[in-house]
Amino acid sequence: MNIATQTVQIGLDWDTRTGAVTVPIYQTATFRHPGLGQSTGYDYSRSGNPTRQALEEGVARLDGACRGFPYSSGMAAIANLLLLFKSGDHLIVTKDLYGGTCRLFDKIFSQYGLSFTYVDTSNSAAITAAILPETKAVFIETLTNPLLKFADLRTISSICTDNHLLLIADNTFLTPYLLRPLDLGADIAVYSATKYLAGHNDTVAGVVTVKDPQLAEKIYFHQNSVGAVLGPQDAWLTIRGIKTLGIRLDRQQQNAGRIAQWLTTHPRITKVHYPGLADHPNHRLMQKESRGFGAMIAFEVDKCELVEQILLKTNLISFAESLGGVESLITFPEVQTHADIPPELRARLGINNVLLRLSVGIEECDDLIDDLQQALEG
Repeated sequence: MNIATQTVQIGLDWDTRTGAVTVPIYQTATFRHPGLGQSTGYDYSRSGNPTRQALEEGVARLDGACRGFPYSSGMAAIANLLLLFKSGDHLIVTKDLYGGTCRLFDKIFSQYGLSFTYVDTSNSAAITAAILPETKAVFIETLTNPLLKFADLRTISSICTDNHLLLIADNTFLTPYLLRPLDLGADIAVYSATKYLAGHNDTVAGVVTVKDPQLAEKIYFHQNSVGAVLGPQDAWLTIRGIKTLGIRLDRQQQNAGRIAQWLTTHPRITKVHYPGLADHPNHRLMQKESRGFGAMIAFEVDKCELVEQILLKTNLISFAESLGGVESLITFPEVQTHADIPPELRARLGINNVLLRLSVGIEECDDLIDDLQQALEG
């Protein structure tokens, strides 16, 4: 079945008793037992809730996983995955990683004895060179935030297999609709479901999908023990969002391709990062492995003074955190999403004072281009 159809059908057959087309919201903390030593399959909503289970089963099918796990946020999902490791373990990590993930690694979990080496994971040789005796996993972003480098998952998976390492792929920017990391060799995929999966900027959620049943049991144990689960209302909102994932991303990608091409022609724009452009270094690989190029664009302007002008003068495009919703949003990574990365590292990565990140929505594309045009002109 085509994945676009699968997204629409998520949760459709959940309530067989009434035939409800929409998954019911089981807004309950606990469940009554039918008898001593008996259970309906649900006991306490931290351990299992029917609305959340509908989402769990739906995302697992979309990603080709054995199980799915929704969390209270994308960061909660990543934090829960780090409980798979112990003091002294080492992870190899994408270099231009989302700043919040870097903060979690370097300022929280490093206190508990985990160590992290940041490399360009679009360069497989750099991954191999970073492997240490204590290395246990490689953590990548399939499409990096904000510089949009694409990882060669098949090659990285081969390296991980040869060295007995877990491969964890943050696939937030692409979603299962465009790329299924588990099909390409990842052991675990993780998502900020707040973004494209839910897609309407109205809920905060995270999702993990897992290939191996034994590994899934460990992750469930940690999720249930720590308790950073997604509530039933937010699980329902995420299910509702996923139903339109295909048509939203189709429109967003179409818009992003046109806008990226237009930006390359503007005299005030010095660089455009978008893998759909033919001169992007990962264009051909992504064309081969993915069903699309996504709807995120990063671009650099010719003067730092222009950054504030654009942020404050766009009318349709909102100056706001986050991404992936139906509304177009623009951010300044140096002082927003990546502020926790040390300045010298930001400079080496290319996250500078003229770089902007654009999350392209589903608005009429000509209107978005007109909005950028008037903001650039001042």
